[in-house]
Amino acid sequence: MTKAVLGIIGGSGVYDLPGLEDVREERVTSPFGEPSDALRVGRIGSTTVVFLARHGRGHRYSPSDINYRANIDAMKRLGVTDLISVSACGSFKSELYPGHFVLVDQLVDRTHRRESSFFGKGCVAHVPMAHPVGPLLRQRVADAAKAEGIAFTLGGTHVTIEGPQFSTYAESLTYKGLGYDVIGMTAMPEAKLAREAEISYSLVAMVTDFDCWHPEHDDVDVASVVAVAHQNAAKVTKLLARVARDFPAEHEPCPGRSDRALDGAIMTAPSAFDAVVVARLDAVAGRVLNAKR
Repeated sequence: MTKAVLGIIGGSGVYDLPGLEDVREERVTSPFGEPSDALRVGRIGSTTVVFLARHGRGHRYSPSDINYRANIDAMKRLGVTDLISVSACGSFKSELYPGHFVLVDQLVDRTHRRESSFFGKGCVAHVPMAHPVGPLLRQRVADAAKAEGIAFTLGGTHVTIEGPQFSTYAESLTYKGLGYDVIGMTAMPEAKLAREAEISYSLVAMVTDFDCWHPEHDDVDVASVVAVAHQNAAKVTKLLARVARDFPAEHEPCPGRSDRALDGAIMTAPSAFDAVVVARLDAVAGRVLNAKR
């Protein structure tokens, strides 16, 4: 069995993880570039935890400027088996109010400027994404939220827009009309890359606003988002600490096979591999590529 290592990516308002013990900082060298920040490695209880501030400490990177590939590659290099992503979001439903958490199970990608795959010319792969969230990991987060008395909704659809601008009124009404639950700027391609890296992924969408569709609320702005994000940070710290304390010592195989996503996914014949491309996939896809060569 594989030792369970819990990765946590903190979004807006979550730049550190209080309660992390025996901490060391790791500057991971990735063939895909620089991660957003140094990764903080420590433990909560007996669980090894790797924390990364998605936007960098001080919030230095916009959603479009984050090097998602380097972030996920670095997590993989440090042995992360399960990844919880924490992200601020807007809501399209009155019952999903600011301060509420949504443990989404579906994602829609509306980004257009970002590198969304580790693979490409010289090594082509197509991983399944029908169910982008690991069901077992998401349930563990739900159990922890329930234990800590944190209001949450289990399930929902998250649409990721490019940003960094917030939605227009017409866009907000369109997404609401399509039945989406929440909106953010960072879940994609993060979830796609985690799947390619065979890391089980779960997203905690922390509602900070009602986007701009709600007739009884002001348009979303940074000040309102930051205020609620700071309030959410205390709750999510409790949530993540509980998840970590209750986490199993060994990685549990994902029912959705997110941790075996590369089985049968690589289309390129070994004779056509690009050696340079394959070399930089050593962490992400070494399990299957080494078997092919």
